[in-house]
Amino acid sequence: MIYAKTINHCYTWCVRISLPLIVVELFATVPICLAQHLSQPSEEHTISVAGSSSSMDSIASDWHYGGYVDVGYVGNFNSPDNHLWRSRATAAHHNELSPNMGLAYVRKDASALSRWGMELGFQGGRDSEEFAFLVGERRVDGSDVLRHVHRANVSYLAPVGKGLTITTGLFNSLMGYESLYAKDNANYTRSWIADNTPYMMFGVHAQYPVSNDLTVSAFIVNSYYHLAHPNDLPSYGGRWIWKATPRLTLTQTLYGGPDQAQTSLEFWRLYGNQIVEWKGNDVTVAASFDVGTEAIAGPIGSPRAFVMGGNMVVRWQINGPWAVAVRPEFYWDRNGRWTGAEQFVKAITSTVDYEFPYKWTNTIVRVEHRFDDSTGVEGGFFKNGEIRPGVVGVSPGQHLLLLGVLVSFDSP
Repeated sequence: MIYAKTINHCYTWCVRISLPLIVVELFATVPICLAQHLSQPSEEHTISVAGSSSSMDSIASDWHYGGYVDVGYVGNFNSPDNHLWRSRATAAHHNELSPNMGLAYVRKDASALSRWGMELGFQGGRDSEEFAFLVGERRVDGSDVLRHVHRANVSYLAPVGKGLTITTGLFNSLMGYESLYAKDNANYTRSWIADNTPYMMFGVHAQYPVSNDLTVSAFIVNSYYHLAHPNDLPSYGGRWIWKATPRLTLTQTLYGGPDQAQTSLEFWRLYGNQIVEWKGNDVTVAASFDVGTEAIAGPIGSPRAFVMGGNMVVRWQINGPWAVAVRPEFYWDRNGRWTGAEQFVKAITSTVDYEFPYKWTNTIVRVEHRFDDSTGVEGGFFKNGEIRPGVVGVSPGQHLLLLGVLVSFDSP
């Protein structure tokens, strides 16, 4: 018992202070290393067969830096008085020009010639406000500041077999197909399963390529969402990625851990994310299916919450800078544990892209229409008018028409 309490205390201490320490350490080292990088010739270097290029050139090419700005206008046909998309965290401010995301980053890739890597980035904007919290659960101290951290991690490529990569700190989530950043997705608005699974993780993960076609990972993280703090115990999970054919990739991520104040095993959250992706020359088709469950500790009984969702993304690069994408989806939150409302949602999103790169910059102009239909005891979306003083009315359906401008700058 004393040992278990000691471990829990140590873990809590590590979770609370390790991210600030990582940030401080990276701040101390990044300017020096980046200066060394910028002093090298700007073109990329590779090692020739004759070995004429130096190892310093190869190390320099591992460094990358960049920035990103996302500004959008989401027109909501319901014209809600509060300008909000109910039950959502991203692209949630409507009928007004919205600075949804801005970030800057620096990254060093781990390689066989330079085995240490790192990522450090900071972000701001409306998409960073509510993306990493559990419904009804406590938040980490300082979450309003920590939500501005885009990445803060260090990694090491260990000379074990084909190469074992170990990463610690705040890193990109190992769960889900879509990103927090619209530029990385086929559609501007994210799917329901994307907004209700973690976009980032805080902890440790190890990744190993078993073969050219199979990669496996394992992770230990502080919580389902990294800015939630329901208790002092960690959560666990793993992922495998199998490239079944040159065009077909299968991915599965499994997660388990305590995500409420009651930490007994019977109250653990269990979640599975499955993805199938087919990539052609001009067409990409990806299907995702998620399922999760969790028994909710309460004064009377322990009702079991259940969630299930799925979508299919089809993107076609028509010709030159033009591309179109469509994404039908559904999401069932039986008990309201994931979205905060008991509802069943059906949605379809259609997107048109025009993309024009220039040197290190890339600009995407994106036009999108989306329709959501939410039914259930607590379903619906905000609309114009109040049903009584202080209570915003809801409608089962919602049409969105939006324009987004996404500008990114990335070094080679």
